[in-house]
Amino acid sequence: MTGKLLCIDIGNTQIVFGLFQQEILVSHWRLSSHAHATSDELAWQLRGMFTQFQCDAQDIDGIMIASVVPHLDIALRDACCHVCDCDVAFIGDKDVKTGMPVDYKNPREVGADRIANAVAAREFYGSPAIVLDCGTATTFDVITGNGHYAGGLIIPGMDIALEALCQRAAKLPEVSVVATQVLIGRDTVSSIQAGSYWATVDGLSGIIRRLHALDEYRDAPVVATGGLANRIHQDIPEISALEPYLTLKGLYLLALMHTQHA
Repeated sequence: MTGKLLCIDIGNTQIVFGLFQQEILVSHWRLSSHAHATSDELAWQLRGMFTQFQCDAQDIDGIMIASVVPHLDIALRDACCHVCDCDVAFIGDKDVKTGMPVDYKNPREVGADRIANAVAAREFYGSPAIVLDCGTATTFDVITGNGHYAGGLIIPGMDIALEALCQRAAKLPEVSVVATQVLIGRDTVSSIQAGSYWATVDGLSGIIRRLHALDEYRDAPVVATGGLANRIHQDIPEISALEPYLTLKGLYLLALMHTQHA
């Protein structure tokens, strides 16, 4: 056993890979999510990443995957099995235990990435805790004082909201969310940027304040993650920590638990 575990987060926009040696994230990389990618294409890309980072795919002891893109699951499982020749497990598989009770009406509705986030937040920040994940969608995951997944909130992601605005308003240009100190825009682009940025910042701050107003979550740390979190965290003082790889860390904890009980 080499102690190397590969953790993969299949999102709607990107597939994020993390290679762990013991508890250390030694390499990480991203690929675009193409729902119709074949197992051969994914295997070719996976081999290329191992070569680039000078890692031996045969040294991998186990693979844990969180996926919100079902069309990719079989192809990526086959690619991983072919390249790494080791056990591949998905959050949601019957034999994968998370150790986290889920208080959703239907626990299977909770996204696998959200479970990974909650597991990592509870492990590293205790409970109760709140996770803010800024990706294709913006989500809040709430962990109770006794370590349960309580539920959360789902909001259209920052970039998705802007894309919808530009698609529905023919004269508006395409703009990305960027951090800005401008409040009153002096042209169309700066007006959209100021409006989208401060609406996002103040909206998320307001939700956190509402969560903190609940007795059980009054002192709950807020852990921010996701590809877009680094654009906004500096103007949200309620955020306790920025953890770019929180999902991968949660996957590592679940992979470790799974390999130890396999």
